[in-house]
Amino acid sequence: MAAAAAHQHIHEIETVALGAASRRDEVVSHSWRRCIETYRLDPSRACEAYILPEPRLREHRQRSEDLIRTARFGLETLHGQMAGQGYVLLLADALGVTVDFIGDPTFDNQLRRAGLYLGSEWSEPRAGTCAVGSCLATGEALCIHQSDHFDLTHTPLTCSAAPIYDTDGTLAAVLDISALRSPEAKISQNLVLHLVSATARRIELANLMASARGEWVIRFSRSPEFLDVDPDGAVSLDASGRVAGLTHAAQKLLAGAVGADWRDPGAVLGRPIGDFLQLALDDLPDLTRDRPSESRLLAGRDGNRVFAHAIAPPRASPRALKPTAGALPPALADLSGGDPAMDTLLAKAARLARAPLSILLQGETGTGKEVLARAIHRSRGDAKPFVALNCAALPESLIEAELFGHAPSAFTGASAKGRAGLIEAANGGTLFLDEIGDMPLSLQSRLLRVLSEREIVPVGALKPIRLDLRVISASHRDLGALVRQGAFREDLFYRLNAATLRLPPLRERQDLGWLIERLDGGAKLDPAARAALLRHVWPGNVRELRNALELGAALAEDGTIRLADLPEALGEAQPKPWSVPSLASDAPPAQGEAEEAETLRTLLLACRWNVSEAARRLGCDRTTVHRRMRRLGLAQPQ
Repeated sequence: MAAAAAHQHIHEIETVALGAASRRDEVVSHSWRRCIETYRLDPSRACEAYILPEPRLREHRQRSEDLIRTARFGLETLHGQMAGQGYVLLLADALGVTVDFIGDPTFDNQLRRAGLYLGSEWSEPRAGTCAVGSCLATGEALCIHQSDHFDLTHTPLTCSAAPIYDTDGTLAAVLDISALRSPEAKISQNLVLHLVSATARRIELANLMASARGEWVIRFSRSPEFLDVDPDGAVSLDASGRVAGLTHAAQKLLAGAVGADWRDPGAVLGRPIGDFLQLALDDLPDLTRDRPSESRLLAGRDGNRVFAHAIAPPRASPRALKPTAGALPPALADLSGGDPAMDTLLAKAARLARAPLSILLQGETGTGKEVLARAIHRSRGDAKPFVALNCAALPESLIEAELFGHAPSAFTGASAKGRAGLIEAANGGTLFLDEIGDMPLSLQSRLLRVLSEREIVPVGALKPIRLDLRVISASHRDLGALVRQGAFREDLFYRLNAATLRLPPLRERQDLGWLIERLDGGAKLDPAARAALLRHVWPGNVRELRNALELGAALAEDGTIRLADLPEALGEAQPKPWSVPSLASDAPPAQGEAEEAETLRTLLLACRWNVSEAARRLGCDRTTVHRRMRRLGLAQPQ
């Protein structure tokens, strides 16, 4: 770039960072401000392209092995469409590292110098404004064209990128298509951006279909003509009709139907599909190819309509990730009484227990994250140490010494013999970091170094200690949101969540009766007490249930827990359910239809219109509840 043009580019970035209006796309100006205000990059200092050393690249590729395999056909197809036009395809992981690459081998040297090569890192903190980094920051498809780039060394490039989301709604990778030279007008890249976005969408669909072979899958399209051949998005449903997996387009569709933030996977994942669409599990057979595509129309809770294609699981196939109970290690099998969501989670945990990956456990307070962490550890079948640290319970001044230990007499008051930290104590086994979201930022960088280098240096020591351990972390807070707020390091977040397991809240589990029997300590429950336990919504989850049963057992005079022995909140007035016989049969109920409708409506409201939960409380099949709802004209409000 000529000196005058370079000066003009630097001046433009500086004025935009100071708040001046810009002719650039909003995504570009926002990225420039991030580069200066957050990453402290200097537009006048050129940054050469960074290629990871081979050992580190191998680690990134191993973690992305499944994704690379799924995406490879899409990359080859897209490259064939762009053949002869000078474009290069990059598949970057969630840290911005290129883990797969297709380009013209005759331009290898030029591509490597430009960073358009295997192992290049394109995160915003490293490369400034660029298509991969800005796509990771925004979660949206975009084009960074020539002088949109922050760094002067990248301004000759044009790059279009689209995000690839995993089935749990997290951003897993970015597909980028770049060229060393291109026409000056940015509009010339519109078709390229469309092609890369369409390829990313198809990769997501292929990934969802591969992971949902034992579940119902619903594909969506705005057009009936393309519904069966090239849908816009898809979701998979578990046996109770809850969203088990989804593509990015489906996440946006369902979140938009209820006015939720599509950037929060928890807004959709694990919730009944009926929360978003006027659809029940029993209705799925009506959406298969047996009916014309134009008649397979679904209404969202926001009134918008979409065409749908339901694909039934093969009858002979078991549910995905759900082996028989005997196939699970005993430590994990003991955590579920047949709840579909828990069974799927535990099957995944059993597979992860055999791999040396860092695992992040997410879930509300009291759902049993530490119990699951210990079960994963025990599933390895050895006697290695399990060390737990609650990051929210220790004063900031003590966390560093607790984690890293200290050398002899390292500071005033330190032991003359020194002390091993918790990380060293867990060497060879598992370190469990509970409430990791509350770890101070000042210590997050040290923990990141430990995880990256696999060694620690105790406070006051000079010689590092090599480590061989697995890290399992847990938090009830949304770490992704904390990253966006600047309260949690993004690089540490991705290092900790090589795999994420989300524990369902107790109010959504279908094995509540089994859990009550497991936790009652051998005490008997009279019918009124048991009914109160089954009706309660359990905001405190399993911890609240355990406390309630321990209190009941302590107050029970003859070994039988009665309603009066339970916490007051459980004894408050509850909607009176139907009697099981009147609901289980199709005979006219004893009560009038108006009273019957009001009783059922009250119960459904208490269950947040979860028909499966209502059926469980009533002791009948969910299809019976659906029949009564249709007869009484009951439907979830929009």
